[in-house]
Amino acid sequence: MIVTLTQSFLNSDLMVPEGKKRLEICDSVCRGLLVEVRATANAVPTWYLRYKSNGKTAYDRLGSIDELTLAQARKLATLRKAEHASEAKQAPEDNAVQGEITLDAFIRDHYMPHAKNQKRSWLRDDQLYRLRIAPKFGHLPLKKITRYDVQRFHNDLVKEGLSPASADHHVKLMRRVLNVAIQWDLLERNVLKNIPLLMVDNQVENYLKEDQMLRLVDMLRTDENRPVCHILMFLLSTGARLNEVIQAKWSQVDTENGVWRIPASNSKSKRTRAVPLNESALWVLEQARMQGDFDHIFANPATGKPFVTITRVWYRIRKQVGISHLRIHDLRHSFASLLVSGGRSLYEVQQILGHSDPKVTMRYAHLSAKALQEAASSASVFVSKQEPKQRDVEMPEEVSVKPTAQVLQLSRAA
Repeated sequence: MIVTLTQSFLNSDLMVPEGKKRLEICDSVCRGLLVEVRATANAVPTWYLRYKSNGKTAYDRLGSIDELTLAQARKLATLRKAEHASEAKQAPEDNAVQGEITLDAFIRDHYMPHAKNQKRSWLRDDQLYRLRIAPKFGHLPLKKITRYDVQRFHNDLVKEGLSPASADHHVKLMRRVLNVAIQWDLLERNVLKNIPLLMVDNQVENYLKEDQMLRLVDMLRTDENRPVCHILMFLLSTGARLNEVIQAKWSQVDTENGVWRIPASNSKSKRTRAVPLNESALWVLEQARMQGDFDHIFANPATGKPFVTITRVWYRIRKQVGISHLRIHDLRHSFASLLVSGGRSLYEVQQILGHSDPKVTMRYAHLSAKALQEAASSASVFVSKQEPKQRDVEMPEEVSVKPTAQVLQLSRAA
């Protein structure tokens, strides 16, 4: 379906015809630009750029219609088309020389330009490659990289003293690079497919105990560094990530409806998400408003701009409170633990924290199981040691279940 798209058309309810699962509406003004509408519930129409890559049709996701206006989508599509055209010119045309390009050349001319546009963590990729992968494999043609050599390299990294997780990251990057080479017809097969990894679970999750929570909140309410304390209290009240809070602006907050919209540019998932604001968060916003009239909510009063780092202040506060092991990111874990302990489902936790993959939220499953166990225990009844003669057993008329939950309240009366 090809139409001349207008903003009013996009603002109308875009519907998928009955019997179809999805609909592509192509823009007649910007060739290749289309908006995809899906029939699934709560699906948001999404912008895509459709283009040819080595004779095959490919799609480049640009963002949802909530994230990009029509004008922005057309502009971004034009830029992406130029980038894809540039990549196509750089790729070898002769399939007979597949795999002859060296890893160094592929990383420099193809992979890194692509990663800069697609990944927030491309600097980490660059670091992993330069420090250890390049000296070992950079000079080799792609087809000369063997599974045996990479496995030995993997083992040597652990012997060198790297953690199992860090060693795995190097191999994952090499595997990803070869997959990209295959997608662009620069390599026939990936010898690192299904290569065994150490897969050691090194996730650290610290949760504030009740007494620690009380001491921390008391310190944050009274410490002289009010701007940083407001940031920390907002983290503890919303479960947001530090960068999301530091970059938050007043224009993104709807205090009347209690919603904070984090733009895609600040979100780790690169998607706009809405964070519900509880009483504690709204109280922090009121306090932050008194610090000055700035675009950013938690601006540095001396510069009017967002803080670059709050680590030094956090180290001082946590030492005074007696929680020196706690990281700033653990405030997010503590918020999640309050939700789960309060009886909220893992799906609700996933939506509030903005996890794109439910597997990430499953780290809190043990907390949910504990809450369910407590609920089941509260409904426990005594059973006679001797089995009754009759099958019908008279049970208590009512069983009182009193759920327990901890809720952080930074109320005005506190």
